[in-house]
Amino acid sequence: MKIIDLICSKGKTGFFFDDQKAIKLDAEADGNTYVGKPELPGFKSIRVAGESISVMFLLEDGQVAYGDCAAVQYSGAGGRDPLFLADDFIPIIERCIKPIFIDKDITTFREMSEVVDGLEDEKGNKLHTAIRYGVTQAVLDAVAKSKHKLMAQIIAEEYGLKVSDKPIPIFSQSGDDRYLNTDKMILKSSDILPHALINNVDLKLGKNGEKLKEYIGWLRDRIIDKRPYGNYYPILHIDVYGTLGIAFNMDFEKIVDYLGELEKEARPFKLRIEGPVDVGGREAQMEALKIIRSMEEEKGISVEIVADEWCNTYEDVRYFTDNKSGHMAQIKTPDLGGINNTIEAVVYCKENGMGAYLGGTCNETDRSAQVCAHIAMATIPDQCLAKPGMGVDEGYMIVYNEMQRIIMLNDKMGGN
Repeated sequence: MKIIDLICSKGKTGFFFDDQKAIKLDAEADGNTYVGKPELPGFKSIRVAGESISVMFLLEDGQVAYGDCAAVQYSGAGGRDPLFLADDFIPIIERCIKPIFIDKDITTFREMSEVVDGLEDEKGNKLHTAIRYGVTQAVLDAVAKSKHKLMAQIIAEEYGLKVSDKPIPIFSQSGDDRYLNTDKMILKSSDILPHALINNVDLKLGKNGEKLKEYIGWLRDRIIDKRPYGNYYPILHIDVYGTLGIAFNMDFEKIVDYLGELEKEARPFKLRIEGPVDVGGREAQMEALKIIRSMEEEKGISVEIVADEWCNTYEDVRYFTDNKSGHMAQIKTPDLGGINNTIEAVVYCKENGMGAYLGGTCNETDRSAQVCAHIAMATIPDQCLAKPGMGVDEGYMIVYNEMQRIIMLNDKMGGN
């Protein structure tokens, strides 16, 4: 089967682009916006409406395969590609992607996605991660439609995997509304919660970590009080965006001791802390998380450390995994470019003793979340992010429902 046309449409994402550097420098919140001067290139304000691009392949039998190009909320920070605005990048897709596929036969996902992920623009630069992310989604859908199979089945078939017969644990994120949104997660029995968006020392962490400690105590009590059934024991996963390093002046001993205090506060629930420090570079970040993990082991502390900042690409995930930098890697799907890299990253983590968190961003779309649900069901990571958005209900619904469809259809279609 051939692809006979490629069509792009502008879209909106489930959240915003935020200038993380400005926020860390104490930008003042004003309702759902921020007051202050943007710090990162491309940002005209600290918060910008998220944009996406739908890439649609028209197949010769009339079917349409599509994926959504999207970038993370904190674009331009932590070594990531710059701000992704539709008007800037649709012309690049038209010039660099369209000629590659028009009137070409659909082959395999692995072959076609590797072509996309290796493409360069006229200046010899790799295409923006968001473009590679969305186009490879469309490629996967095209291969699946040409073979009348599920996307999860194509992944399993090409990578020697087996589609899961049960849902992957879902991680919900609260945004700044970390109290009311937690109630939604509890009522829906979310497997992992609440993210909490602890991205400011004074307002959210506390100068000595006291505000986060208090919040975890509240969280523990709230789950016990409101849980829908007695054996509901979600994992507590808090993203602190490097603020522990700021509050404790990069004193790893103090940071690890503080993690031990949080562990006690969280009991009887297991605790994960994402991004405890951000040291500003890949190698230094790897070393920092490696030290924190080692010191925890020496002190008998079992808080799981999740690598995020500076662990952006497939190569980064392998690097952090090989060096035991933390206990889990967030595979931040748009940051890896082609979804072939996401698939391989999950597989690598699982084969090498690293927790695999199939993540992403609140700033994605319904379509990219659905495709990621197929990736999750085929690769079976430890957890999968509910996305897009920060409202809990919508993202959880999209991911949960797609997983349930995959389970039922895969069974009726004779598995993979």
